[in-house]
Amino acid sequence: MRDFSFSVFPNENFLDLRLFQYGWEQCDPLHSFGPFVRNHFLFHYVISGRGSLNADGPDGVTRYYELGEGQGFLIWPGLVNTYYADQRDPWKYVWLEFGGLRAEEFLGAAGLGPSQPIYQPRSAALAEPVRDSMLYIADHSSASTLCLIGYLCLFLDALIQSSSTRRVVQSSRIQDFYIQEAVTFMEHNYQREVTVEEIADVCKLNRSYFSKLFRDIMGCPPQEFLIRLRLSKAAELMKTTKSSIGAISVACGYPNQLHFSRAFKKRYGVSPREWRGQNRA
Repeated sequence: MRDFSFSVFPNENFLDLRLFQYGWEQCDPLHSFGPFVRNHFLFHYVISGRGSLNADGPDGVTRYYELGEGQGFLIWPGLVNTYYADQRDPWKYVWLEFGGLRAEEFLGAAGLGPSQPIYQPRSAALAEPVRDSMLYIADHSSASTLCLIGYLCLFLDALIQSSSTRRVVQSSRIQDFYIQEAVTFMEHNYQREVTVEEIADVCKLNRSYFSKLFRDIMGCPPQEFLIRLRLSKAAELMKTTKSSIGAISVACGYPNQLHFSRAFKKRYGVSPREWRGQNRA
């Protein structure tokens, strides 16, 4: 018999990591979801039972995966996915939908991505903190937003530490310092036109070396990070203020509202006006 829990996160001003929805579900035999495309990352952890996933890869090829207890699967934004519960032993899973400027970086550290959506723990014991942190979020929707974001961080850390596909990144303190300098500069200057050369110059680094270092540590090029930062700031302003979309566009570094609308729709899947109607505080 199908049983489930579902909650929506009150979207506060969190940029690095943010929750959107979360819950758990004991599925009926052959219960399916999809085909569907998500705007954010969606991770499922299989608590018991079995099921299967059909996932489109970035190459356009659909791949089939069978999963069981202790495994997990990641739904990547913008890709079509369908998943099914087994007929004889339908799965129970807990799930988190999340995003943020650094979400892709942390998932990449766990070795997960559009071409590798399956989480396989190195041991059952190491997977337990992944499950437990997810269940805490799903079962404590009344907890403070800061508490839930804290558990999201614990989940991602456990995911990275336990994943059999995790990526070991060699990063010295001085490299981390350079990237933090770059991120701080972007946070203070996203309202105006900023070039990669200018950011690299602030860090006193060669442009090519800086771009490679930033991508290795943050999981995306600096210009893409800047776009995400601007659009995240714009989304918060649309939700929490009555400013016009045109004024918000200019305030977030897009003097051309048409360019802003195109970038926003590409990132969030809907126009700024539609997003504001769905998320107004």
